[in-house]
Amino acid sequence: MSEPTVDQLADVVERTGRLISGIAPDQWTEPTPCAEWDVRALVDHVVAGNALFTASLSGQGGKPDGYVDSAERMLAAFRAPGALDKVVEVPFGRVPGMVALHLRIADVVVHGWDIARATGQRADYPDDVVEQALAFSLAALPAVRSDRSPFAPPQPVDDDAPVLERLAACLGRKVS
Repeated sequence: MSEPTVDQLADVVERTGRLISGIAPDQWTEPTPCAEWDVRALVDHVVAGNALFTASLSGQGGKPDGYVDSAERMLAAFRAPGALDKVVEVPFGRVPGMVALHLRIADVVVHGWDIARATGQRADYPDDVVEQALAFSLAALPAVRSDRSPFAPPQPVDDDAPVLERLAACLGRKVS
């Protein structure tokens, strides 16, 4: 499995930002594939996740001013010298910065898929980045204690389904 890059994270963050920008005013209360969240709560979750990773990497907290601000702060934290080499605290426990980068890419991509599904948009992420996120997720999920996992159990999906659907199903989304 190849290692992710901060440039890949920047790309998926930007693509997810386009999906967020494409949310119509009447879609913010629509349900999402994340059963407990509507579109607004899901976007708030992504912003909070960006802030969590920023704080973990940089020690700098503070409430971001929306998605773009949270994304810029997070990317700056991942780009800081030594960020990928340090051990950081994430919801699963303490992990190397490179693992945190893998986690954030997978999370942003899957939540972008969630937003696209909920709002009738098309999620467009590079297949190679999604393949990398899927390989990482398949390797990492068995090590996550069930009481610490933020994901639903993997769902069935055809082996020949698009890679983004296979990632979504791996992380508990029903894709059919």
